[in-house]
Amino acid sequence: MLATSLKTVWARKLRLLMSTFAIVLGVAFVAGSLMFTDSLGKAFTGIMNGTVGDANVRLAQENGGHGSRLGARIIPPSALEKARAADGVKQVDGVVTSISATVLAKDGKVIGGQGAPAFGVNFHTAKAAEDAEGLHITEGRAPTKNGEIALDPKTAERGGYRIGDTVSILTTGETPRYSGKLVGFASYANGSMVGTTLAVVDTKTSQKLFLDGRDGYTSLWVEAEPGTSQDDVVKALKPTVPEGFEVVTGKQASDEAASGIQDALSFITTFLLVFAGVALLVGSFLIVNTFGILVAQRSKELALMRALGASRRQVFGGVVIEALVVGFIGSVLGIGVGVLLAKGISALLARLGAEIDTGGLTLEPRTIIVSLVIGLGVTTLAAWLPARHASRISPIAAMRDDQVEPEQTVSRRAWFGALLFVIGVALVVAQLVTDSSIWVFVTGMVLMLFGTIAATPVLARPVVRGIGALARRQGVVARLAEENSLRNPRRTAATTSALMIGLALVSMMTVFGASASGSIDALIAKSFRGDFVVSGQRSEPMSQSIAPSMKKVDGVREVSRQRYGDGTANDAPATFLAVDAATLDDVAPITVTQGSNALDDSKLLVSTDVAKAFNWKPGTQVRITVDGSHTRAVNVAGVFDKEDNDRQDDYVVTIPTFEAIGGAEKDNMLHVLAADSADRKEVQAGLEGVVKDIPTITVKDQEGYAAEQRAPIDSMLTLIYGLLGLAIVIAVLGIINTLALSVIERTREIGLLRAVGLSRRQLRSMVRLEAVTISLIGALIGVVLGTIFGVLFQRTQADSGVDVLVIPYGRLALFLVLAALVGVLAAWWPARRASKLNILSAIATE
Repeated sequence: MLATSLKTVWARKLRLLMSTFAIVLGVAFVAGSLMFTDSLGKAFTGIMNGTVGDANVRLAQENGGHGSRLGARIIPPSALEKARAADGVKQVDGVVTSISATVLAKDGKVIGGQGAPAFGVNFHTAKAAEDAEGLHITEGRAPTKNGEIALDPKTAERGGYRIGDTVSILTTGETPRYSGKLVGFASYANGSMVGTTLAVVDTKTSQKLFLDGRDGYTSLWVEAEPGTSQDDVVKALKPTVPEGFEVVTGKQASDEAASGIQDALSFITTFLLVFAGVALLVGSFLIVNTFGILVAQRSKELALMRALGASRRQVFGGVVIEALVVGFIGSVLGIGVGVLLAKGISALLARLGAEIDTGGLTLEPRTIIVSLVIGLGVTTLAAWLPARHASRISPIAAMRDDQVEPEQTVSRRAWFGALLFVIGVALVVAQLVTDSSIWVFVTGMVLMLFGTIAATPVLARPVVRGIGALARRQGVVARLAEENSLRNPRRTAATTSALMIGLALVSMMTVFGASASGSIDALIAKSFRGDFVVSGQRSEPMSQSIAPSMKKVDGVREVSRQRYGDGTANDAPATFLAVDAATLDDVAPITVTQGSNALDDSKLLVSTDVAKAFNWKPGTQVRITVDGSHTRAVNVAGVFDKEDNDRQDDYVVTIPTFEAIGGAEKDNMLHVLAADSADRKEVQAGLEGVVKDIPTITVKDQEGYAAEQRAPIDSMLTLIYGLLGLAIVIAVLGIINTLALSVIERTREIGLLRAVGLSRRQLRSMVRLEAVTISLIGALIGVVLGTIFGVLFQRTQADSGVDVLVIPYGRLALFLVLAALVGVLAAWWPARRASKLNILSAIATE
C-alpha cells in the first residue's frame, strides 16, 4: 500500500498541487510568525543586556532605567561621587536619558516608527552587566562637546547620513531643536535598536537638552570590580542613594525589562498565530475537497483493490499516506516560504510606520518541529473523512456510477450546526448580559461560526436558487450551473465555507473599525470646544514657551494648556490632568454631580469612581504627588461622572498645583480659541509657523484632529486585511481547485452536453456561473455572519469607548461585488480547459 500510495501521489501530482500550495501558505504563516517574534525577542534581549550595568541607581517609581520624565527628580553630582567611593565599585557613570530625542532625516522627516521610543543619551564608557559590551562607538569617535552627535548605524542609514553630515534632533525641552555634526556611530550590545533610534551627545549637552540645563543625571550606571557580585555592589551602594531613588542589580533591571517585552512578544505571537490558524482552517477545506473528489474519481480503482484482497484498514491507510506525503512536502516548502513571509511582515509594519530592525531572522529548532507537526497534522485530519469514506464503500457499491450523498447526512449536519449556533448565541448573550470574560464571547462566536459551516449545505440551497432565478435569462446554461452547484452539497459547502470564513472575519473587523471611527468622531464632535488642537507625536510634552508664542498669533483669542502625569493620591496610584482653570469652561467644561467645578490651586476634581472607592466627598482633604517628593494637601471641590463628561481622567488639578507636586513643566496639549472675526485658515497658518521647525508638533482643526485619532484604527485594519488576505487567497485557490477537479470528474458529462448542442461559449459560461454562485454563497453568508459578529463585538466594547454602532453598507456591498469578480477570475482556467475537451474523447472517458 505504501508503494501504491506513493505512485498515486506522483500520478496525480498536478491535481494535488493546490492542496500542497494551501499547506505551504498555512505553514509559512506559522513559521514566519514564529521566526519574526523569535528574532524580535533575540534582538530585544541583546539590547536589554547591553543597557544595564552591574548595578543601577534609578527613580524609585520607574520600572527599569531606560527612560526619564522631564521634571522628575534628578540625581545630584554629589550622589555620583559618593557612589564612586563605595566598596566593590570599579566605575560609575552618570547617565542622562530621554525617550523623546527624535532624529530628523536629511529631508526633514521624522525617523522612527509610530510609538517607538527615540532614545537620547550622553556618552558613557562603563561596561554593561557581567562585563558585557555597553554603549560603544562602532565607527568614528564619541561626541565630546556641544555641536557633535553620534547615531546608531541603522538610524544613520535610514536618515541618509554619513559621518561629517549635520544632524538635527528634536527634544521636548526648552531647546526644542538641536543640530550637530555627526562624528560617529554608536550602539548598545548587539547593535540592533529594534526599530527605535539612538542619538548620543556629550554629558553637558545632554543636560542642556534633556534636563533643561540642570546639573544632574537621570540614573547611575555602575560597573563592579572583577570578582564582586551584583548583590554585594547593591548593598554597598544603598547608603549613597538619594531619597526618591533606588538601586537594583543589573539582572533585576534586565529581567524587569525582559518581562514586559515577553508579554508584548507573546501578544504579537498570539495575534499572528490566530491568522495562521485561520489560513490553515481555510486550507483544510481545500484539502477535504481535493481528497474527497480524488477518492470519488478513484472509487472503481479502490473497489478493485478491495476485491483483490485489500482490507478497509489498508485502503484507509493508503489515503492517509497520500495526505502525509502532501503534508510533508507542503510543510518543508512552507518553512522556506516562511522566511520570506517573516521579512514581509517586517516590510508591512514598516509601511504602516512601525519599522522594526530585528538584526536578522532566527530559525529555532522549535519552529521547524512545530511547522512540520502542524502541516502534517492539518493535512492528515483534513484527509481523514475522505479516507474513512473510501474505506467504508463496499466493492459492489463502488462499481456503480450513481453514488450520491444520502439526504439524511446533510440533514443531520444541518441540525448539528443549528445546535452549535444556538449554544454560541447563548454564550454571546450571557457575556453581554453578565459582563463576564471576553473568552466566553470569543467561544460563542467560534461556535456560531462552526455551526454555520456545518449548516452551509442547507443554507446554500436558497442562495443558489435565488442566484439561479436572477440568471434565468441565460437559459439552459443558468439551469445547468444551478443544478451542478446543488449536485454535491457537502463539496459546495466545503468550497464556500473557506471563502465564508475569510469574509466573515473581514466583515466583522470592518463593522467594528467603522464603529470605532464613528465613536471617535462623535466624541470629538461633542467634546471639541477649541478651534485648534496642538499636540506632539506620541502625546509627548512640548516646551511651555510654545503657548505664549501662539497666543501672539493674529486672530488667536485664547490658548488653554493641558498636562498629564502619573503619581499618587493618599498613596494610591493616580493619573492627573492639569488644566488652565480660567479657560476650562471654554475648552473642556466639566459637569459635576456633587460640589462645584470651580478649581483653584488648593482644590481638585475627582471622578465618581474614585469618590466611591475611597468614600470621598466635597471638602475631603487629599495628599497628592507626582514625583514622590513634592507633596501637597488639597481639598475635593467636586465629583464628576467620566462617562457624562466623556473623560478618561480621574483627577483634575490646576497647572500651578501640578508643578508644585513635581509634575513636568511641559504642556502635553494646547487648545486654541480663535476670535470670532478671524479667518480660520490664516490663524492655522500662523500657528503652524510657530512650530514649523518642530515637525513632531502638529496643529489640527476638528476634522484633522479626528482623522489623526482614526489613523491607528485605519492602520490596524490595513494590517488585519493584509493578514486575512492570505486566507482569502487560499479560499480562491479552493474554488479554482474544486472547479478544475470537477471538470475532470465530469469529463464524460461535458462531452455529452457538447454532443447535444452546447457550444464552447455556453460551456464556459456554465462553469463561470458555477464559480460565481459558489463565491456568492460564501460571500453572502460570510458578510451577514461577519456583520452580526461586528455588531456583537461593538456591544462588548461599548463601555471602552466604542459606543457608536456604524454599519458601512457600501463597503460590505463592495465585498459581494468583489466576490462575484473573484468567481469569474477563478473560473477562467477550469472553463477554458472544459471548452477545449475533445467531444468524442470526453464521451469515451470511463
